Amino acid sequence: MKQTNVKVVTIAVFVATFMSAVEGTIVSTAMPTIVGDLKGVALMNWVFSIFLLTSAIATPIYGKLADTVGRKLVFLVGLFIFVLGSTLSGMSHSMETLIAWRALQGIGAGAIMPVSFTILADIYPVEQRARVMGLNGSAWGIAAVVAPLLGGFIVDQLSWHWIFFINIPIGIVTMGLIWFFLNENTERKAFTMDWAGCIWLSVGLLAVMLTFQLLGEGDLNIVWVIGGLIVAIVAFWAFIRREKRTDDPLIPMELFSNRTFVVQNLIAALLSGFIMGFEVYLPTWTQGLLGLKASEAGFAITPSSLMWIVGSFIAGKLLMKRSPYQIVNISLTLVLIGAVIMAIIPATTPFWSFFVIAAICGTGFGITITTTTVTVQSKVPVAEIGVATSFNTLARTLGQTVMVSVLGIVMNVVMAHGVASHPGTSMAMMNKLINPQTAKNLPAHLLPTLHGILYQGLHLIFITGACLIVVSFLVNLLDRRGTQSLSDHQA
Repeated sequence: MKQTNVKVVTIAVFVATFMSAVEGTIVSTAMPTIVGDLKGVALMNWVFSIFLLTSAIATPIYGKLADTVGRKLVFLVGLFIFVLGSTLSGMSHSMETLIAWRALQGIGAGAIMPVSFTILADIYPVEQRARVMGLNGSAWGIAAVVAPLLGGFIVDQLSWHWIFFINIPIGIVTMGLIWFFLNENTERKAFTMDWAGCIWLSVGLLAVMLTFQLLGEGDLNIVWVIGGLIVAIVAFWAFIRREKRTDDPLIPMELFSNRTFVVQNLIAALLSGFIMGFEVYLPTWTQGLLGLKASEAGFAITPSSLMWIVGSFIAGKLLMKRSPYQIVNISLTLVLIGAVIMAIIPATTPFWSFFVIAAICGTGFGITITTTTVTVQSKVPVAEIGVATSFNTLARTLGQTVMVSVLGIVMNVVMAHGVASHPGTSMAMMNKLINPQTAKNLPAHLLPTLHGILYQGLHLIFITGACLIVVSFLVNLLDRRGTQSLSDHQA
């Protein structure tokens, strides 16, 4: 492929990734306005949950299709479905229809992340791939900062409908760039889609994600939890049994015989869970304890996005010299330092300190996620890179879903215990405390107590996060014999 084409395709892939990444946060910003217009506060969480669910379910299917019919066609189809879902979401006149079209939008989004990384793996050699993938992955961090500002501007100056309509011109331009500039020589293979495998995997993923999401919201009793987990176990057992017997499996079980492949995906899942907690609860700290506005608090995680790119450059250099086991040990050490600092600092820690913490963690994030992605791709045959990449994306999504629910439970339990221990306080007050605008209306004499309760919750959140990183170290130990760098592996 010509160098000019490579650059254009890289830009198109970044724009597509950013468009998908910004969607979750920008909808969060507009949600109060959407709820006020469509009158559906009880269904509000489903606007987010359905997008995540359908995206996760579609991801492995797109991975299989990318390896059989080609990356270009699958990516274009995913973008088209995403843009169609965005258009219909913007035209919604009820919460029920918005949720339905968000499900369609999520199906399209399920192609963007895994196929983006697969395309980059095709057009860049290993020594450059890490740097480019890190730059592409940083779109998620940049989106976390830009989306609230962009969402606020669109809602104030236009209407909430335009947070969806804005994807139409961007999506069409991106599809045009991919159509004209991505030239691939993929030989389409004759295959039969493993629909039975798709159904069993979808049921298993749906059961796991719904159980943990609703559990995190406190809407499930123990019977529902056990029931959901039983359904998930049975579905995954049936899926594995099916994949072992079919001639053209959705996810070849032979991939899991490679220890490095398994270990790197587990680490990606665990770290993604920590990243989700970091990005959710660091702004909660700066808003709830330091009293900063949401627009200011969001900048606390900006250094992590910038240093993510730096970490990816570092990963690109290290991957040619050291083994994934050694690199991940280095990167997890950086993340653990940041997690421990967050777990021990006092509630009155000045705002600038979080820039330092975010920079340390962001470097570790960039090195780890880039290393796991590139390593997973390098450990499988070229014909299975799409499947391997989509599984890596799915592992990260599951890690985020499970851990955001677990951390939500931790926070809710601590706050409920704190409120019960301090007469005169309530959970309603805690909800107001996290928003500086509503915190002004709380009784001044209760603010120190409420701050103390919130601090205890955040303190335990980051202790849990530090434990998660320790578990990641233990998982990495399972691959300590893998001492080859990727350059040695290729040789």
